[in-house]
Amino acid sequence: MNVLVRGKNCKVSRRLRKLATEKIARIERLARGVERADVEFSETGHHHSPRTTGCEVTVHLGRDVVRAHATAADAASALDLTIDKVEHQLTKRKDKRVARNHGRQHGRNRRNGGTGELESFGGAEDHAGDEAPPAGLHIVRETSPDVKPMSPYEAALQLDVLGVEFLLFSNSENGNAAVIYRRRDGDIGLIESAG
Repeated sequence: MNVLVRGKNCKVSRRLRKLATEKIARIERLARGVERADVEFSETGHHHSPRTTGCEVTVHLGRDVVRAHATAADAASALDLTIDKVEHQLTKRKDKRVARNHGRQHGRNRRNGGTGELESFGGAEDHAGDEAPPAGLHIVRETSPDVKPMSPYEAALQLDVLGVEFLLFSNSENGNAAVIYRRRDGDIGLIESAG
């Protein structure tokens, strides 16, 4: 993993660079595919207010980015606070991925009498006359969502309230079926049927 340590409006000592590099190395155990980490220190303060040091850490994980920022009276404390935030985000991300994978496995076991195999739909045994799916394609049904009429704005709010990545809803403005989702860049996307 490449670690870039720099200062914005301040000098970064050799000791602080070494400390930042050592602390950043700890986060590799929490995430696979860490390509690089950027650590930026900055100082703020005026003649009438105490000087504080800010630290921002950006961790690049392939297409994903985890970023955290904290300020403290000194650079080492700001770094510690920021690393704690990054570790918290990475742990949360890892736990979410494990829970999602564990939940899928648990659902498979429940539906298939504990065999742990995927349930296959659309095969010749299930639907005579239908085409068999391509090899390795399996569809596992998890839920049947209750599609509620709401505006796209309300649906976007529900993403955060429910803590989900996407939501199927009926657009109350035009009656069309729609999906609202969180994009990789953090923005919200909307897919809507033509009518």
